Amino acid sequence: MDDQSQVYTLDDALTSMGFGKFQGLALVYSGLAWFGDSMEIMILSFVGTAVRSQWRLSSSEESIITTVVFAGMLVGAYSWGLISDNYGRRKSMLGGAMVISVTGLLSALSPNYTSLVILRGVTGTGLGCGQVFFSWFLEFVPPSNRGMWMTIFATFGTLGSVSEAALAWIVMPRLNWRWLLALSAIPSCILLILTSFMPESPRYLLTKENVRDANLYLDLFITGLAELPGLLLAAIIVDRVGRKPSMIIMNALLCIFLLPLFTHQSNILTTALLAGARMCCTGYYTITNIFSPEIYPTSMRSTGAGITFGMGKIGAMICPLVAVGLVTSCHKTAAIILLEAVIFVSVVCILLIPFETKGKELTDTIDGVSTSKQVSVVG
Repeated sequence: MDDQSQVYTLDDALTSMGFGKFQGLALVYSGLAWFGDSMEIMILSFVGTAVRSQWRLSSSEESIITTVVFAGMLVGAYSWGLISDNYGRRKSMLGGAMVISVTGLLSALSPNYTSLVILRGVTGTGLGCGQVFFSWFLEFVPPSNRGMWMTIFATFGTLGSVSEAALAWIVMPRLNWRWLLALSAIPSCILLILTSFMPESPRYLLTKENVRDANLYLDLFITGLAELPGLLLAAIIVDRVGRKPSMIIMNALLCIFLLPLFTHQSNILTTALLAGARMCCTGYYTITNIFSPEIYPTSMRSTGAGITFGMGKIGAMICPLVAVGLVTSCHKTAAIILLEAVIFVSVVCILLIPFETKGKELTDTIDGVSTSKQVSVVG
C-alpha cells in the first residue's frame, strides 16, 4: 500500500497542538525577560533622584542618566534584531541577558557619575533585546488566539514595573540606590541561566534552511497597577476589532484622560487621570508590539520589529529633556499640548497603514506569496 502524505503549514501544526505545556513554559521564560526589562526601566524613576542628591548633580546631568539608557535601547533594538535574524533567536537572547545582568550588577558598584552613565548606557543596549524575546514567543503561539496570549505576555512588563516600585519602596529608605540596582538585575541573571535550556524558534530554523540561511513610590505604584486594566482592555479588543481600530481606541481614550490636566486638579484626581493615561499607553504599546512583528516575514521579523521598537525609543530619549523640562519649568500646558499633538500624528499614521493583520497567518517570505513554511508529514 502506497504511503500517503499530508502537507501542513507550520501554523496548521501550531493550531492543531494548541497552547500546551511547552507554550506555557515559553511564556514564563520570555515573560521573565519582559519582567526584568521593565524593572530596569522603572528603576530610572528612583536612581536619578538619589544619585543627584548624593553626587550633587544638575537636573541635566540627572536627565542624561535616563536618556543614555533609551539611547542604548535604540542601538540595541536594531543590533540584537540583526543578530537574531541572521544567527538565531537564542544567540541574541543569550547576548542580551548577559549584557543586562553583567552591566546591571556593575552599575551598583559605579564609583562616579561618568562610570554610571556609561554602564547604564550599555545596560540599555541589552534592554533593546526585549523585542527578540517577544518575537521568539510569538512564533510558538497559534494564530487563532495570538493576540490574547501576546497581551498576557505583556502583563509581565506591568508586573515588573509594579515590582520595581514596591522594591524601591522597601529598599531605598533602608539601604541605598546601589542595592536597588543590584537587586533589580536578579531577573536577568536568572534569565541568563535559563536561556541555555530554551530551543530555537522552529520558524527561524525552517526559514534559514529554506533561504540558507512614598509619594513618588506610591504614585508610581498606583499608576503601575493601572497597566493591568490597559492590558485587559487590549486583550478584549485586539482580536475582536482588529489591530488598527484597537490602537485608535487607545489613543482616543488617552486624549480624554489628558484633557482635564490642562487645568489645575487635586492630587488625587491628577493621579487618577495619569493612571488612566498610563492604562491607555500600556494597551496601545502592547497592541503595537503585536502588530509590528506580525507585519514582517520570519526571515527579517526581529530586525524589522527591532527597528520599530528602537524608533519608539527616540521619544523616550527626548522626553526627559523636553517634556520633563517643560513641566519643571512650569509649562505644564505646553507639555500636554505637545503630547496631544504627538497622539494626533500617531492616529494619522495608523490610518495611513494600508493593511490589517487580525486573524492572519504569519508570513515567512518577503513577497508574502507563501504565507508559511510547509511541513510534510508522512501518514
